[in-house]
Amino acid sequence: MDTRPKTTTTETTSGPNLGPEGTWTVGRLLTWTTDFLKKRGSESPKLDAEVMLAHVLDWQRVQLYTHFPDEVAEAPRARFRDLVRRRAEGAPVAYLVGRKEFYSLAFEVSPAVLIPRPDSEFVVAEFLRATEGAESIRAVDVGTGSGCLAIASVARSPGARFVAIDLSPEALALARRNAERLGVADRIDFREGNLLAPVVDEPPFDAVVSNPPYIPSGDIPGLEPGVRDFEPHLALDGGPDGLDVVRRLIDQSIPLLKPGGHLILEIGTAQEIPVREIIGAHPELRLAPTIRDFAQHPRVIHATRI
Repeated sequence: MDTRPKTTTTETTSGPNLGPEGTWTVGRLLTWTTDFLKKRGSESPKLDAEVMLAHVLDWQRVQLYTHFPDEVAEAPRARFRDLVRRRAEGAPVAYLVGRKEFYSLAFEVSPAVLIPRPDSEFVVAEFLRATEGAESIRAVDVGTGSGCLAIASVARSPGARFVAIDLSPEALALARRNAERLGVADRIDFREGNLLAPVVDEPPFDAVVSNPPYIPSGDIPGLEPGVRDFEPHLALDGGPDGLDVVRRLIDQSIPLLKPGGHLILEIGTAQEIPVREIIGAHPELRLAPTIRDFAQHPRVIHATRI
């Protein structure tokens, strides 16, 4: 006899709601939800299902694998149904559960900030490589968002101190909470402002790092819906060619970097040549080789102040 959960109208609109022929166990919920989200275009339906179910159960994701036969009570199942419905409508999982891992650290996230992505870890890795061995490092993170670049950097570099800047007070409040929870708030100074304006009167820094807005304005309507409809456009929109903020940031960084100081920027995959040309027009900066991500796309530009 087929004992699989029966698909009903309730299931397809508001999540699984099993009748008397079976029980919603952890394993069945994951199987049903993975199939449901796959049909609705999720690129990682199994992971999405696991992250959301672990969240409502207040478990680590690995615990799901040792509890497949366990029945899930109605209260967490109702919360899970709501998350599945919202995910099927396009809401990013990170916003639904309120957190995202970055550089092996758990960050609180909300629609006030971009969701940290593995590609941005290359910025942190290059900062750590460039400043390795330095006992004291003063750095700036421009457009800090969740604080992921500054927080991950100081967490791995005991001698580093950061000023973390953002235009959004909501983003700064969230970044402060992340720094406090991760135990590095005493080494990060959070400031509200536009690009490097909050530090323009300070002594030069050892490094400026940033994941600036670099999506061309005309490309935003064609972005994946979870990004286009939920993530903050302030942190995405880089102007007509995607490089408006990049140009200003490069110009502002030059007088604020010590000789030998580092400018480390995340870029879009099609922006390597134009960004290198922009930097190359400044004789005060010396370019290093472009850093590529795991897919071998250009991802990080690094220049040193001469």
